[in-house]
Amino acid sequence: MVAKRVDSWVVTDDFWQRVEPLIPRRERAGDKTYMRKPGAGRPPKPARLVFEAIVYVLRTGCQWRALPKERFGSASAIHKRFLEWEATGVFQALWKAGLAEYDQMQGIAWTWQSIDGSMLKAPLAPEAVGPNPTDRGKKNGSKRHLLVDERGVPLSLIVTGAKRHDVTQLEAVLSAIMVRREGPLAPPKHLCADAGYCCWRALQSNQTHGYIPHVVDRRKEADLKRSNPEQKARRWVVQVCHSWFNRFRKLLVRYEKLERSFVALNHVAAAIIAFRKVPFKVNIIYG
Repeated sequence: MVAKRVDSWVVTDDFWQRVEPLIPRRERAGDKTYMRKPGAGRPPKPARLVFEAIVYVLRTGCQWRALPKERFGSASAIHKRFLEWEATGVFQALWKAGLAEYDQMQGIAWTWQSIDGSMLKAPLAPEAVGPNPTDRGKKNGSKRHLLVDERGVPLSLIVTGAKRHDVTQLEAVLSAIMVRREGPLAPPKHLCADAGYCCWRALQSNQTHGYIPHVVDRRKEADLKRSNPEQKARRWVVQVCHSWFNRFRKLLVRYEKLERSFVALNHVAAAIIAFRKVPFKVNIIYG
């Protein structure tokens, strides 16, 4: 017997149990207390169906208007709810919840963190874009700046124009961290970065946020690795995290025009990555 294939965007019951408490309360179809008044129009879509549609867009990279109508109904209604949830901070809260569960079950690896930016094309976006240095500066591009822990779990994320130098955004990235480490006796924090973060401004930001900087260029890091094979290449962990984000096809090339919409999709991806790092991990999506 051939097993029935289940689409990889379908949200599991385990994951939905973590998402549902964060959704703003609203009269929804299927609620026992829902009473449709005469002439009130169509009832709102179930929240789970809306969230599955968001995950579908994130995983497949399709346009919002290309959502399968037979499965999700009106694409404009889905996108409207998506923006409503973004405005109330649902996706940031989901990311925080994922980090909290990851910290409780395994512990955030605070001691060694790494930071870097990654450029992507943004042909339609009018916000948080700029000339892309990797494309001869001819086309618009955006840059995602990430701070991750030692296992590659994202702790902070911002989006800027592609031409913004990484070191100019260091303070913003460190200030935007989603969770704070508590306790006066906590061990020191080490921040690994490439040579682009080597300047007095970066040193000042590291000191302000309590980091010990480790800024090493690629050639020197490769030489150290050859001389001592047991040495860990800690800086490359952030590149692994960028690759995890790029597996969500909606984030590989930015077609979202609104900055808030693109950032919100990145927050959903960050939440999924955090939940997947929980030991005895939660089933996130089928497939």
